[in-house]
Amino acid sequence: MTSRITILDTISDPGNPTKPNDDSFGHNDACAFVIDGATGLGDRQYMDETGSDAAWIARHFARGFEKEITRDSSVADVARSLSLAARTEFLGRNESVPRYAWPLSAFAMLHQRPDGFHFVGLGDSCLFLLQEDGAAAMYMAIPGAYQHEQNQARKHIARTGGITREGGALGNSETLALLRQHREQQNSPASGVWTLGLVPEAADHLVSKPLPIQGKAHAIVCSDGFSDLAVLYATYDPESLVRTACTKGLRPMLDELRRFEREIDPEGLRYPRYKQSDDTTALLVELTLGA
Repeated sequence: MTSRITILDTISDPGNPTKPNDDSFGHNDACAFVIDGATGLGDRQYMDETGSDAAWIARHFARGFEKEITRDSSVADVARSLSLAARTEFLGRNESVPRYAWPLSAFAMLHQRPDGFHFVGLGDSCLFLLQEDGAAAMYMAIPGAYQHEQNQARKHIARTGGITREGGALGNSETLALLRQHREQQNSPASGVWTLGLVPEAADHLVSKPLPIQGKAHAIVCSDGFSDLAVLYATYDPESLVRTACTKGLRPMLDELRRFEREIDPEGLRYPRYKQSDDTTALLVELTLGA
């Protein structure tokens, strides 16, 4: 029996049906991944092809990963090459773009290498792994990222009174200024926060961790929009999250997530966040480790 990745289910849903989905995903024989384009903070859109600059950068990396990642690939080398190509295209077509408007994205990847399966990522996308014996774990590149964002969102909501007040996070001048300051510092040694985007050096900071799989396992690779079910709303732990996806599928879990966002806590007073509903993408994967 050979080692393999089997895609069991996928889902990708925009947080706002009237706006582009800034998430992308993909898979091939050697990988399964989710790429979460960060909401643009510029005064205008620079790349017109996909509805938003965030969607443009996410799809750029998704196409490249699907085409170029093999079991023998260095994900860092592929990411560096794709970043350089994105930088050349974006800055070549748009001069003097403020750094806070440079498009970037988080990603999480399940990579099958000759020595086994690995988690690879940058930013706040993640992977939940469930072993046959019931052991479960969550993997992400930035421990504490969710707690930090929730704390900042709580301050925004305290200023405005709710997620949808004052035009949302981008409509409040103080919140927007803070978000832009944080975004400008990303992908630099000063911040230590690295993401996929226009900075090839970010590839030197990919987080890669081996996955201790014995025989067969199941995993969810997802954007932070989906992981909120466990991290923000605490409806699941890693084990029950993956187990529920295996038994019920991803669609009912997405519906449950949207109920939290739009019915139970639409203004973020109980569960602080910047958006009422986030773009949500997840892949349910079966991993088989052959002899």
